[in-house]
Amino acid sequence: MLAATLAASGYIHAQLYIDGYRFIHVIGPLFLLQSAAAFAVAALLLLAAPLLLRIAAAAIAIGALAGFATSRTIGLFGFTERGLQPAPQALLSLIAETLTLLIVVAWQAFEVRRHRRTRPHHDGIVRVRPDLRTATPDR
Repeated sequence: MLAATLAASGYIHAQLYIDGYRFIHVIGPLFLLQSAAAFAVAALLLLAAPLLLRIAAAAIAIGALAGFATSRTIGLFGFTERGLQPAPQALLSLIAETLTLLIVVAWQAFEVRRHRRTRPHHDGIVRVRPDLRTATPDR
């Protein structure tokens, strides 16, 4: 599922790049970079999903969301947009990137919980129990 949401974000950015964003100074190359990174990490996630790839997926989604928010508030490299334009890509991109982050967070929470269950619990108190079978009687 993580690979799918990340690939969807990459696809949307690639489509927007082809449809005209490639002509926007700085923004065009950033769309292409986001798309390439999203596709590459999504492909690697299909093979294995170590923590580093999950972090990369989250970073790509956060970068895309930050770019989206910045382009709609203060502008990004002189580029601004309004609302959920272009439609429907803006909304679909927001959904894909938000789902990517939610999946990463849920996955990491599951991994932490699983790790805690399989690891012996140590509360900081050292308990020594003598082995009664090897104890020698007092003489």
